[in-house]
Amino acid sequence: MARQIILITGGQRSGKSSYAQNLALSFSPNPVYLATSRVWDEEHRKRIERHKAEREKNWVNIEEEKELSKHDFTGKVVLVDCITLWATNFFFDLHSDVEAALSALKSEFDQLITQDARFIFVTNEIGMGEMSQNDLQRKFADLQGWLNQYIAAESDEVYLMVSGIAMKVK
Repeated sequence: MARQIILITGGQRSGKSSYAQNLALSFSPNPVYLATSRVWDEEHRKRIERHKAEREKNWVNIEEEKELSKHDFTGKVVLVDCITLWATNFFFDLHSDVEAALSALKSEFDQLITQDARFIFVTNEIGMGEMSQNDLQRKFADLQGWLNQYIAAESDEVYLMVSGIAMKVK
């Protein structure tokens, strides 16, 4: 299998994850679900558990907050859900230093995609709304936007989700 990178982006509740899961299952009966979320509180833990329960049993589930490249995905279909939560982990751990977080994320992404696998990345377009009046949120929006651009540039295909409809951008 030659490496392939697919990026699926859109707003909250636009249908990104459902589309990505169906796409992954169309490529493999046993895709890998690489979940990047950290458990931030009890409500978030319940949300994660609900998402796990909703997935069919044929998924290989891996939870990895930051070091995605330490896993061997050679020959596999890998759904990375999601880039936004992955970026949050670096942003938080690096004390909101956008440059340091972006550098670390790019380095980890570059290491991950050296593997011959089909990667499907899910991310959020958080900059499509109004600009936040909160400095921390503006910094994170910058980080997320620059990371999305970086991943999109490396992607073979990019889809924008709008109200559950996938629109091919690249």
